Amino acid sequence: MIKKGDFIEIDYVGRVKSTNQIFDLTDKKTAKENNMNIEKELKPIIICVGEKNLLKDIDNNLIGKEIGKEYEIDVKPENGFGKRDPRLMKLINVNVFKKSNIMPVPGLQVNIDGMLGTIRSFSGGRVIVDFNHPLADRELVYKIKIVREVKDVKEKLDACMKFMNLLDDKFTISLDNNQAKIIMEASLPDPLKEALKKKILELVPEIKSLELDTKKAVKK
Repeated sequence: MIKKGDFIEIDYVGRVKSTNQIFDLTDKKTAKENNMNIEKELKPIIICVGEKNLLKDIDNNLIGKEIGKEYEIDVKPENGFGKRDPRLMKLINVNVFKKSNIMPVPGLQVNIDGMLGTIRSFSGGRVIVDFNHPLADRELVYKIKIVREVKDVKEKLDACMKFMNLLDDKFTISLDNNQAKIIMEASLPDPLKEALKKKILELVPEIKSLELDTKKAVKK
């Protein structure tokens, strides 16, 4: 049975329950069957159960499940991408779009001052943009296959770095007995580096010490 803190590899397909539309997946076979053109590489992902690497309802539901089995998990809007907030419907002058050479068309996704939104209507020089998540108010359903439990320490460390989404996979890991060293291409502020180190040691207690370092510039 899966416990909180276990590292597991999963394959999943996420759909909008009312329409059966796929909005997220890792399963290559399902993508091919549905003629989906996905740019990113599709493969199972490794997560740490209880660490909110997935939506809350999914994370909670994985506890107590069995390795090798497939499950279907419903996710209510409040535990998915939230309820629709009317305050996030904004009226924006069309000149804002003209300055960026954008033709406002309903359904078009736009970036306004760093906020992603969807154009809902365009009339009389005014554009209504919805800054709610596109899946707000939607009930979701995930089909999840628990492929295996991850025991390998290096795989766990690799997963930690990836699901913390800090370094775009640009790092290398080395292990010597219970000591780990992670060399990162990008530098992190010291407080963030210390927080990352503390979290990894908490999630992967098999390692007794961890060194986080930045790759030195190669001298020509």
